[in-house]
Amino acid sequence: MNCEIIRINDNTWRIEDGMVRFFLLAGTERALLIDSGMMTHDAKDIAESLTDLPVSLLNTHSDGDHTGSNAQFATLYMHPDEEPVYRAKGGTGTILPIREGDVIDLGGRPLQIFDLPGHTPGSIAVLDVNSRVLISGDPIQDGRIFMFGSNRNMRDYNCSLKHLATRRNSFDEIWPSHSTIPVKPALIDSLIEGSEAILAGTAEGTEEEMRGMKILVYNMGYATFLCDPKKAEE
Repeated sequence: MNCEIIRINDNTWRIEDGMVRFFLLAGTERALLIDSGMMTHDAKDIAESLTDLPVSLLNTHSDGDHTGSNAQFATLYMHPDEEPVYRAKGGTGTILPIREGDVIDLGGRPLQIFDLPGHTPGSIAVLDVNSRVLISGDPIQDGRIFMFGSNRNMRDYNCSLKHLATRRNSFDEIWPSHSTIPVKPALIDSLIEGSEAILAGTAEGTEEEMRGMKILVYNMGYATFLCDPKKAEE
Protein backbone atom coordinates (compact mmCIF):
# COMPACT_ATOMS: atom_id res chain seq x y z
CA MET A 1 0.00 0.00 0.00
CA ASN A 2 1.74 3.19 -1.20
CA CYS A 3 -1.19 5.52 -0.67
CA GLU A 4 -1.58 8.13 2.02
CA ILE A 5 -4.87 7.68 3.88
CA ILE A 6 -6.28 10.84 5.45
CA ARG A 7 -9.26 10.59 7.77
CA ILE A 8 -11.46 13.64 7.27
CA ASN A 9 -14.03 12.68 9.91
CA ASP A 10 -15.56 9.55 11.45
CA ASN A 11 -17.12 8.40 8.16
CA THR A 12 -15.07 10.07 5.42
CA TRP A 13 -11.57 9.40 4.11
CA ARG A 14 -9.48 10.68 1.25
CA ILE A 15 -6.77 8.53 -0.24
CA GLU A 16 -3.85 10.30 -1.92
CA ASP A 17 -2.43 8.13 -4.71
CA GLY A 18 0.40 10.06 -6.30
CA MET A 19 -1.05 12.88 -8.40
CA VAL A 20 -4.66 11.80 -7.93
CA ARG A 21 -6.93 11.23 -4.96
CA PHE A 22 -10.04 9.21 -4.36
CA PHE A 23 -12.55 9.09 -1.52
CA LEU A 24 -14.35 6.68 0.80
CA LEU A 25 -17.70 7.78 2.21
CA ALA A 26 -19.63 5.70 4.75
CA GLY A 27 -23.22 5.88 5.91
CA THR A 28 -24.98 3.68 8.45
CA GLU A 29 -25.64 0.84 5.98
CA ARG A 30 -22.89 0.83 3.37
CA ALA A 31 -19.82 2.64 2.07
CA LEU A 32 -18.90 4.02 -1.33
CA LEU A 33 -15.53 4.46 -2.98
CA ILE A 34 -15.55 7.42 -5.32
CA ASP A 35 -12.96 6.38 -7.93
CA SER A 36 -10.38 3.66 -7.34
CA GLY A 37 -6.96 5.19 -7.76
CA MET A 38 -4.13 5.18 -10.25
CA MET A 39 -1.03 3.36 -9.00
CA THR A 40 -2.89 1.37 -6.38
CA HIS A 41 -4.76 -1.74 -7.45
CA ASP A 42 -6.13 -2.66 -4.03
CA ALA A 43 -8.51 0.20 -3.27
CA LYS A 44 -11.21 -2.23 -2.16
CA ASP A 45 -8.83 -3.78 0.37
CA ILE A 46 -7.93 -0.32 1.62
CA ALA A 47 -11.61 0.58 2.01
CA GLU A 48 -12.41 -2.67 3.81
CA SER A 49 -9.58 -1.97 6.25
CA LEU A 50 -11.27 1.31 7.16
CA THR A 51 -14.91 0.21 7.51
CA ASP A 52 -16.85 -2.95 8.27
CA LEU A 53 -19.65 -1.88 5.94
CA PRO A 54 -20.08 -3.38 2.44
CA VAL A 55 -18.16 -1.27 -0.08
CA SER A 56 -19.38 -0.25 -3.55
CA LEU A 57 -17.61 1.73 -6.27
CA LEU A 58 -18.59 4.80 -8.27
CA ASN A 59 -16.39 6.27 -11.00
CA THR A 60 -16.57 9.99 -11.71
CA HIS A 61 -15.27 9.06 -15.18
CA SER A 62 -13.14 6.40 -16.82
CA ASP A 63 -9.69 7.98 -17.22
CA GLY A 64 -7.03 5.48 -16.16
CA ASP A 65 -5.93 7.46 -13.10
CA HIS A 66 -9.42 6.96 -11.65
CA THR A 67 -9.95 3.27 -12.37
CA GLY A 68 -6.80 1.57 -11.08
CA SER A 69 -8.66 -0.86 -8.82
CA ASN A 70 -11.85 -1.32 -10.82
CA ALA A 71 -11.03 -4.97 -11.50
CA GLN A 72 -11.68 -5.67 -7.80
CA PHE A 73 -15.38 -4.88 -8.28
CA ALA A 74 -17.94 -7.02 -10.10
CA THR A 75 -20.30 -4.03 -10.38
CA LEU A 76 -19.78 -0.28 -10.33
CA TYR A 77 -21.71 2.95 -10.76
CA MET A 78 -20.92 4.95 -13.89
CA HIS A 79 -22.75 7.33 -16.22
CA PRO A 80 -23.97 5.39 -19.29
CA ASP A 81 -22.35 7.92 -21.66
CA GLU A 82 -18.99 6.94 -20.15
CA GLU A 83 -19.37 3.21 -20.67
CA PRO A 84 -18.28 3.10 -24.36
CA VAL A 85 -15.04 4.92 -23.45
CA TYR A 86 -14.52 2.63 -20.47
CA ARG A 87 -15.09 -0.55 -22.49
CA ALA A 88 -12.80 0.65 -25.28
CA LYS A 89 -10.02 0.79 -22.70
CA GLY A 90 -10.77 -2.76 -21.54
CA GLY A 91 -12.82 -1.74 -18.52
CA THR A 92 -14.42 -4.64 -16.67
CA GLY A 93 -17.45 -5.14 -14.45
CA THR A 94 -21.20 -4.66 -14.76
CA ILE A 95 -22.19 -1.00 -15.05
CA LEU A 96 -24.94 0.29 -12.79
CA PRO A 97 -26.03 3.41 -14.72
CA ILE A 98 -26.06 6.63 -12.76
CA ARG A 99 -26.99 10.09 -14.01
CA GLU A 100 -28.11 13.55 -12.94
CA GLY A 101 -30.85 13.56 -10.32
CA ASP A 102 -30.10 10.05 -9.06
CA VAL A 103 -29.45 9.68 -5.35
CA ILE A 104 -27.37 6.97 -3.71
CA ASP A 105 -28.30 6.63 -0.03
CA LEU A 106 -25.57 5.08 2.08
CA GLY A 107 -27.89 5.06 5.09
CA GLY A 108 -28.56 8.53 6.46
CA ARG A 109 -26.11 9.92 3.92
CA PRO A 110 -27.66 10.80 0.55
CA LEU A 111 -25.35 11.42 -2.39
CA GLN A 112 -26.81 13.32 -5.35
CA ILE A 113 -25.40 13.01 -8.88
CA PHE A 114 -24.70 15.93 -11.24
CA ASP A 115 -23.79 15.43 -14.90
CA LEU A 116 -20.60 17.23 -15.99
CA PRO A 117 -19.87 16.18 -19.59
CA GLY A 118 -17.01 17.80 -21.47
CA HIS A 119 -13.82 16.54 -19.89
CA THR A 120 -15.24 13.14 -20.83
CA PRO A 121 -18.73 12.33 -22.19
CA GLY A 122 -19.97 10.85 -18.92
CA SER A 123 -18.13 12.82 -16.26
CA ILE A 124 -20.17 13.30 -13.10
CA ALA A 125 -19.87 15.04 -9.75
CA VAL A 126 -21.20 13.74 -6.43
CA LEU A 127 -22.90 16.00 -3.89
CA ASP A 128 -22.63 14.84 -0.28
CA VAL A 129 -25.94 16.49 0.55
CA ASN A 130 -25.73 16.75 4.35
CA SER A 131 -22.08 17.83 4.39
CA ARG A 132 -22.64 20.32 1.55
CA VAL A 133 -19.50 19.08 -0.21
CA LEU A 134 -19.24 18.51 -3.97
CA ILE A 135 -16.79 15.80 -5.08
CA SER A 136 -16.01 17.01 -8.58
CA GLY A 137 -13.65 14.55 -10.26
CA ASP A 138 -11.48 16.38 -12.83
CA PRO A 139 -13.63 19.17 -14.34
CA ILE A 140 -13.45 21.55 -11.37
CA GLN A 141 -9.94 22.06 -9.98
CA ASP A 142 -7.17 24.65 -9.87
CA GLY A 143 -4.61 22.37 -11.55
CA ARG A 144 -4.34 21.05 -15.10
CA ILE A 145 -7.61 20.23 -16.85
CA PHE A 146 -7.09 17.85 -19.77
CA MET A 147 -9.17 18.89 -22.77
CA PHE A 148 -7.14 17.41 -25.61
CA GLY A 149 -7.48 14.08 -27.38
CA SER A 150 -10.58 12.07 -28.19
CA ASN A 151 -13.82 12.39 -26.22
CA ARG A 152 -13.07 15.88 -24.89
CA ASN A 153 -15.44 18.72 -25.75
CA MET A 154 -14.88 22.29 -24.56
CA ARG A 155 -18.35 23.50 -25.50
CA ASP A 156 -20.00 20.72 -23.50
CA TYR A 157 -17.64 21.48 -20.63
CA ASN A 158 -18.64 25.14 -20.63
CA CYS A 159 -22.34 24.22 -20.65
CA SER A 160 -21.80 21.80 -17.77
CA LEU A 161 -20.17 24.48 -15.66
CA LYS A 162 -23.00 26.92 -16.33
CA HIS A 163 -25.53 24.27 -15.36
CA LEU A 164 -23.66 23.44 -12.15
CA ALA A 165 -23.45 27.13 -11.28
CA THR A 166 -27.22 27.15 -10.93
CA ARG A 167 -26.86 24.63 -8.08
CA ARG A 168 -24.07 26.38 -6.20
CA ASN A 169 -26.31 27.03 -3.19
CA SER A 170 -26.23 23.27 -2.53
CA PHE A 171 -22.55 23.13 -1.56
CA ASP A 172 -20.00 25.17 0.40
CA GLU A 173 -16.80 23.62 -0.89
CA ILE A 174 -15.50 21.36 -3.65
CA TRP A 175 -13.16 18.36 -3.39
CA PRO A 176 -11.38 17.80 -6.71
CA SER A 177 -9.46 14.67 -7.70
CA HIS A 178 -6.30 16.70 -8.38
CA SER A 179 -4.40 19.70 -7.05
CA THR A 180 -5.74 21.82 -4.16
CA ILE A 181 -8.38 20.48 -1.81
CA PRO A 182 -10.78 22.03 -1.00
CA VAL A 183 -11.57 24.75 -3.52
CA LYS A 184 -14.35 27.29 -3.31
CA PRO A 185 -17.47 27.28 -5.51
CA ALA A 186 -16.37 30.65 -6.94
CA LEU A 187 -13.82 28.69 -9.00
CA ILE A 188 -16.72 27.57 -11.20
CA ASP A 189 -17.21 31.16 -12.38
CA SER A 190 -13.53 31.48 -13.25
CA LEU A 191 -13.59 28.21 -15.22
CA ILE A 192 -16.68 29.39 -17.12
CA GLU A 193 -14.89 32.62 -18.02
CA GLY A 194 -11.74 30.77 -19.09
CA SER A 195 -13.51 28.17 -21.20
CA GLU A 196 -15.54 30.89 -22.90
CA ALA A 197 -12.35 32.81 -23.75
CA ILE A 198 -10.86 29.68 -25.31
CA LEU A 199 -14.03 29.03 -27.29
CA ALA A 200 -14.08 32.64 -28.48
CA GLY A 201 -10.41 32.52 -29.50
CA THR A 202 -9.50 35.41 -27.19
CA ALA A 203 -7.37 33.42 -24.73
CA GLU A 204 -3.64 33.21 -25.37
CA GLY A 205 -2.18 29.70 -25.35
CA THR A 206 1.35 28.38 -25.76
CA GLU A 207 2.12 25.39 -27.94
CA GLU A 208 3.68 22.38 -26.23
CA GLU A 209 3.95 18.65 -26.82
CA MET A 210 2.41 16.03 -24.56
CA ARG A 211 1.86 12.32 -25.14
CA GLY A 212 3.19 12.73 -28.66
CA MET A 213 0.59 15.39 -29.48
CA LYS A 214 0.89 19.11 -30.02
CA ILE A 215 -1.37 20.90 -27.57
CA LEU A 216 -2.21 24.45 -26.58
CA VAL A 217 -1.65 25.28 -22.90
CA TYR A 218 -3.76 28.06 -21.43
CA ASN A 219 -2.46 29.09 -18.02
CA MET A 220 -5.27 31.17 -16.57
CA GLY A 221 -3.71 31.64 -13.13
CA TYR A 222 -6.57 29.88 -11.35
CA ALA A 223 -6.24 26.72 -13.50
CA THR A 224 -4.53 25.50 -16.67
CA PHE A 225 -6.39 24.11 -19.68
CA LEU A 226 -4.57 21.65 -21.92
CA CYS A 227 -6.33 21.73 -25.29
CA ASP A 228 -6.19 20.21 -28.73
CA PRO A 229 -5.46 23.13 -31.11
CA LYS A 230 -7.91 21.70 -33.65
CA LYS A 231 -10.75 21.49 -31.14
CA ALA A 232 -10.19 24.36 -28.72
CA GLU A 233 -12.59 26.71 -30.49
CA GLU A 234 -15.15 24.13 -31.65
